[in-house]
Amino acid sequence: MPIPASAIAFYLIATLMVGSACIIAFSTNLVYAAFALLATLVGAAAMYILLNSDYLAATQIIVYIGGVAVLFLFAVMLTHNISKATTSNRHMGIKVAVPAGLVIIGLSLYAVLSHNWEVVEVRNTNPTTHDIGHAFLNEYLLPFEFTSVILLVVLIGAALVARREISARMSDEETPNV
Repeated sequence: MPIPASAIAFYLIATLMVGSACIIAFSTNLVYAAFALLATLVGAAAMYILLNSDYLAATQIIVYIGGVAVLFLFAVMLTHNISKATTSNRHMGIKVAVPAGLVIIGLSLYAVLSHNWEVVEVRNTNPTTHDIGHAFLNEYLLPFEFTSVILLVVLIGAALVARREISARMSDEETPNV
């Protein structure tokens, strides 16, 4: 019996994620760890795509990969001589970490092997963004608009507070110290 393409894709993505997570955990070079973090986040987005959850995949790409990982990479890359910096933690607590890890792996294997897994055919092939957009513009239109008005008021309030702090700071600088 041939292995389905989705199973092959799952195992490739899972291998990428576990491998890059190990690089993050055990790398002494911060640049390598940052790029491995990026690979792990891309793997999570690929898993969401594989699970037919396009909204979560897009959110993963925009928020985590586009925001957090790129910001972290810029911070790492713009720091002077960061490629030469190494990290080491001599007190990693391996005596505690290895048994705890083995217990967690054992419990996970027990949970996976003792359960009777059923294969269920996916019936809904509509993208999740279609359902979310339809819900926002129909049954949840009033709460959606109410939330947008609240966020607009918060944004205006934050701008006013920031403007008052700037003007107060500027007036303090103009007054002579006696």
